[in-house]
Amino acid sequence: MTAFSLGAFGFPEVHADGRPIKLALRKGLALLVYLAEAKVAVARDVIATLLWPETDRETGLARLRRLLHRVELTLGHPVFETDRTSVRWSEAVELTIDTHSFENACDAGDFELACAIYRGDFLAGFALDGCSEFEDWAFFRREALRGRLMHALERLVQDKNAAGDHFAATVHAGRLVELDPFSEVYGRHLIRSLLLAGDRSAAERQHAALTRRLRDELGVAPEAETEALMSPAAAPHAAPMTRYVKGTGVHLAYQTYGSGPLDILVMPGFVSHVERAWEHPASRTFLASLMKLGRLVVFDRRGIGLSDRVGSAPGIDVTAQDIGTVLRAADSRRVVLFGASECGPACIKFAVDEPRRVAGLILFGALAKGCWSQDYPYALRASQYDAWSKHLITQWGGPVGIEAFAPSLANDPQARAWWAGLLRAASSPGGISAVLEAFRDADVRHLLPKIAVPTLVLHRRDDKAVRIAAGRDIASRIKGAEFVELDGSDHWFFAGDQEPVLAAIGRFMQGLAKRTS
Repeated sequence: MTAFSLGAFGFPEVHADGRPIKLALRKGLALLVYLAEAKVAVARDVIATLLWPETDRETGLARLRRLLHRVELTLGHPVFETDRTSVRWSEAVELTIDTHSFENACDAGDFELACAIYRGDFLAGFALDGCSEFEDWAFFRREALRGRLMHALERLVQDKNAAGDHFAATVHAGRLVELDPFSEVYGRHLIRSLLLAGDRSAAERQHAALTRRLRDELGVAPEAETEALMSPAAAPHAAPMTRYVKGTGVHLAYQTYGSGPLDILVMPGFVSHVERAWEHPASRTFLASLMKLGRLVVFDRRGIGLSDRVGSAPGIDVTAQDIGTVLRAADSRRVVLFGASECGPACIKFAVDEPRRVAGLILFGALAKGCWSQDYPYALRASQYDAWSKHLITQWGGPVGIEAFAPSLANDPQARAWWAGLLRAASSPGGISAVLEAFRDADVRHLLPKIAVPTLVLHRRDDKAVRIAAGRDIASRIKGAEFVELDGSDHWFFAGDQEPVLAAIGRFMQGLAKRTS
């Protein structure tokens, strides 16, 4: 049996029994990679439209038949299984493709192998002129794989430094900086690793280079945390570490900060990144203020941020289970849940399922249902939601959505760069598509009357992303819930005027303390 292998990281390559095969047909290479990625039979009509979008159906199908024949002649082996309607790689052929090997290594936790396999971006330098659908497919696949690489590299930096292999950590951190040179989180990973390795001069050079990039491209100065690393008295190993706990089939990334009689678990919305959340000054200030009220617990949902990437979107039930997993790992006894936006429903579910562990529930800018219906007019209609989701996914990697999520920060270059970097680090276009689709179908209205813990519902009056009527509706369905209407149009809880938000939370926490005293 002839063994074929495909290299799709970088310009595509074909090997048969280890020998390179020169396939000059660009659409032939595209066909081989596309079918290998699909793993299943693909309709002939789909392939013809993908490769010859400008032709009519019959002409496209005829060209596909000729292409299949020419590819097999070049390869010197029948590699396709075909019928009148579909095409696939033959099951009689032993086939490997490096993208699948990379993902298998990630799934197995062998991040060093995964990063070694990733030689370059998916189909880098390869394009089919006039084939926009193929280019769109390649773009989304490229971003998904690149996101997994960044996740794997971050895990390696953490693991290598924890094991004392600081030189190896610097190599992986350097690769992260190459992927996103404007991320201060990645820059700090590299600077901290170099300091731990004892190479202060190299750390100073990296700090100077990062300072120049931020100044020249974004017009901002490094954050205090970045500057503190270079202090002679700084102890880079003392920085809070991201920890992992094994949930149902995945590892969840979480952090804890501070202390207090109650824990405050913060879930910020549809994307998160436990380290990048501290990168923006306003976000850091808000979280630091919460630490004065109790011990802070933050975590990334499965498939998001630094938690393991999964093949499906985390539903409300699964996310509620993951909340419990993280709280057990953090040795939490009593917690106040802070669920913002799309994370509100999961916090609602956990509060109903585990009332003895929940001291209170805070919902900010949240909805009880993801999509409009006749008895729920507070959300977008399905067609509107899908159009918004498509726009978000198409523009992924840039500061998409910031005008609606945080109007007060929309013209701030530092905020825009931070948000774009957080999106890239938190998920890929394909991954977030599944998350948004799952939320569109969510509905926890039936759980609201079952909430038996003190509840505070916060919503800004002119929220551009979620109508305030959705917040009023939630509060009206929860017995004894307090509803606080806030000025402003920002959907992010840390954007705009933080003081009224923090004041309302402070009063709520004081009330909880009186209940337990």
